[in-house]
Amino acid sequence: MTNSPPADAKAKPFDRTIVEGPILAAVWIVAWPTVLQNVIGGAQGIIDHALVGHLVGYAGNAAVGVSWQIFLVVITFMMSIFTGMGVMVSRYAGAGDAEAVNHTSYQGFIAALVMALFVLAPAGWFLSPILLDIVHAAPEVRVQALPFLRTLFVGSLGMMLGFMIMGALRSAGDARTGMRLGITMTVLNVVLNITLIRGLGPIPAFGTMGAALGMVAASTITSGYGLFRLLRGGWVIHWHRGMDRSFDWPVIKQLLRFGLPAGVQGVAMNIAGVMLLRFMGALPNSGHVQAVYAVGYSELFSFITWTSVGLMGAAATVTGQSLGAGKPERAVRAVYVANRLGLVIAVFVGALFLLMPNFLFGLFGMRDYATLERGAELLRWLALSGLFITTALTFSGGLTGSGDTKGPMYISIISQVIVPIGMLEIISRTLMLQTHHIWMAIVIGHMLRALLTVLRFRAGKWRNIRIAKPRAA
Repeated sequence: MTNSPPADAKAKPFDRTIVEGPILAAVWIVAWPTVLQNVIGGAQGIIDHALVGHLVGYAGNAAVGVSWQIFLVVITFMMSIFTGMGVMVSRYAGAGDAEAVNHTSYQGFIAALVMALFVLAPAGWFLSPILLDIVHAAPEVRVQALPFLRTLFVGSLGMMLGFMIMGALRSAGDARTGMRLGITMTVLNVVLNITLIRGLGPIPAFGTMGAALGMVAASTITSGYGLFRLLRGGWVIHWHRGMDRSFDWPVIKQLLRFGLPAGVQGVAMNIAGVMLLRFMGALPNSGHVQAVYAVGYSELFSFITWTSVGLMGAAATVTGQSLGAGKPERAVRAVYVANRLGLVIAVFVGALFLLMPNFLFGLFGMRDYATLERGAELLRWLALSGLFITTALTFSGGLTGSGDTKGPMYISIISQVIVPIGMLEIISRTLMLQTHHIWMAIVIGHMLRALLTVLRFRAGKWRNIRIAKPRAA
């Protein structure tokens, strides 16, 4: 007879409808809380841009956009370990192994703690000026961007833990709790940002830096509450007293095995964004072009990517849990369902881009003719690009959920870096580089990424990936 661990009376049971019953319902259970969380969280970014744009001007908008692009390059790689954690947690949850889920998520917590305190904070503080030089930030943009970027790096622990907690809960099938945490963090962020950007009573106006301070404070408060609940119980993941909380190198190695390719993928995509900013920096009126890009691509286009990223997470969770339950065909159906849902939303948002570009940019205080003309041009390209990025992300979710994180990595390097950046480099050396060349390169990269991702998924090699069970579980 084998001994099994005692049942955790304080843990919430796994939602078995993810691996049983109608596939549309299974995808929707995970997708809608994640999409709603992304939309509300993205709305906070829009509010930040609008406040900074009205109070500081286009230099503030450009500073926020440039700083976020740089910060995402670094933190995306660091957070790649959470992708590996999600792959393992979803597989164990599909198999009904609660102790493996608890142990794996706790190892993700240890990794987040080490990376935020001993890597991101010190390195980010000293490297921020160099990173701003790389993207050719205009002098007026650099003044606003440097304190903003340093604040994000130094206060990155709360964001790292928040992503870890919400990602683990979603992979275990409880996307609603992650949504509630995300919404709470967003509400706190909005309140703090309005106060800190504008100033209130004895609190001075911090301007652009106030947006960073508000985000750091909100994420730290929310993640602190999340850790308390994981220890107390009542969620689908419970770090109870009887579990092994020691550092588990074999588990960390598996987290890295699945996570690092996703990190390289994220870095490649964000390096492409930084390189695009570099090309923009070489254009006349570069500050205005970077501001249009920051609002049009980073904020307005996010109405499509928020949904697509939520559906990508749903596809990854259902795929991983279906494989854990021994149902690979269910995983295939989940990815196609997620893609169809994403395309419907991409068509709707794309129509808004075509019909009311001036109104959308006007929400951010951008009303001069030159800016609106560039913005309308960008949104015309992005209306088409939304169809491709939605397809790429949903099928990437299926690959990632199965544990095939190397495929999306190779695809991203080719489609997001080599092809579009190489094309712009050739154009800049042979012709006079113009704004529409940059917008065109974005669309071509998204189109190629969608095509290669669908082909990789249809090849089906992801079906044979195996994941070892933690010994501590």
